[in-house]
Amino acid sequence: MIQRVPKLVPVILSGGSGSRLWPLSRDLYPKQLISLLGTRSLLQDTVARAAFAAPDQAPVVVCNEDHRFMVAEQFRELALTPAAILLEPVGRNTAPAIAVAAHEIRRLHGDDTLMLVLPADHVIRDLDAFRAAVTTATTLAARGECVTFGIVPARAETGFGYLRAAREIEGTDGRSVEAFVEKPDQARAEAFVASGEYFWNSGMFVFPVGRYLKTLEDFEPEMAQAARSAHEQAARDLDFLRLDADAFAASPSNSVDYAVMERIDHAAMVPLDAGWDDVGSWSALWALGSQDGDGNVCLGDVICEGTRGSYVRAEHRLVATVGVEDMVVIETADAVLVAHKRAVQDVKRVVERLKQEKRDEHLVHTRVFRPWGSYESVAQGERYEVKRIRVKPGGAQSLQRHHHRAEHWVVVRGTAQVTRGDECFLVSENESTFIPLGEVHRIENPGKVDLEMIEVRSGSYVGEDDIVRIES
Repeated sequence: MIQRVPKLVPVILSGGSGSRLWPLSRDLYPKQLISLLGTRSLLQDTVARAAFAAPDQAPVVVCNEDHRFMVAEQFRELALTPAAILLEPVGRNTAPAIAVAAHEIRRLHGDDTLMLVLPADHVIRDLDAFRAAVTTATTLAARGECVTFGIVPARAETGFGYLRAAREIEGTDGRSVEAFVEKPDQARAEAFVASGEYFWNSGMFVFPVGRYLKTLEDFEPEMAQAARSAHEQAARDLDFLRLDADAFAASPSNSVDYAVMERIDHAAMVPLDAGWDDVGSWSALWALGSQDGDGNVCLGDVICEGTRGSYVRAEHRLVATVGVEDMVVIETADAVLVAHKRAVQDVKRVVERLKQEKRDEHLVHTRVFRPWGSYESVAQGERYEVKRIRVKPGGAQSLQRHHHRAEHWVVVRGTAQVTRGDECFLVSENESTFIPLGEVHRIENPGKVDLEMIEVRSGSYVGEDDIVRIES
């Protein structure tokens, strides 16, 4: 009798903020949405990897609602359509996120479906080895196993949790998991690697949908109920599924390791040796980057003299280093980080300071993304602000008015279709128009190239929250 192979649906978790990669990663523009190692973002690489390993099923994505338009845009750039984008109103760690994805997959495909859970911020270089490991994990999960992937350790790493593997599972390359181990000190990490019995805990899984939900109900009934209610009461919003905010917020916050994997009678593990990294720090990016003869990774407009073993990244201007070693230097439009490579795990302490001091540099870049395009602050002072605005082809801002400011628009590229009161007219390159205070207005891009314009705001208050939307 031929055993039916269950469907394998990727679940991509894209809810993190990546604070250790500040100042490039921000709360509202986190590391998984940034091109750190090539032309595609980490999320886009994960989507492509999921399509390679499970080519017949579109993924279910779980992301922060503040990132929704950027996530949708990155799928559009890949010419791919997700099965669903589930929006978390608040972060509750991985166990509830996987649970709401499981409910959506159950709705779409049924209880017998398998889900391949992938964080959106990992790097995997050997796709063939990854696909082979997924195939083994799928075989085990089809038997009802909860399966994780154990990374064959490349070094004695203190920044990862570990799995201790036990016996091999008959007829497969999988092994049972004897223990989950917290991040060790250096001596224990070296002993783990030398033993050959320990693997890095990857945070990737294959679960049978029905078993995951039942296990969560057994061990975390409050969490299971919150996830079920958040999904049942979710609202469709354009291309998104907006989870019920009150129900989801009621869930305890816990990782899938603590909530499920460490509490079941036995868990399975598939060893994975595929050039994996979770890109958790600037030193990890240095190790993954293309190093020159002095061991430097230089990106952007960078000059290094007498510099060794360093990661230097310039986003907006020339950065020069002289006579330094094992340093990380990151330049963005509004912040510069200088750190020793051995101290990069402490970058998150800077982010905590920014939050305590109620500053904005941990939240957003000077360039802010919107579903219609983006805007970037160029200059500001008392009673004025200058912004650079990009509207993508077919994009349109909401119909709106402002109580405290007027706006001057100068088109520098493309053509703008402007609604101003009862008027509707085109503004071409090197032309301008004026929006009086209080006037209803909208800007659209009817062309096939990006519309770029300079906006000069003037008035008693020029903040983003001075806006009354008439219609979206």
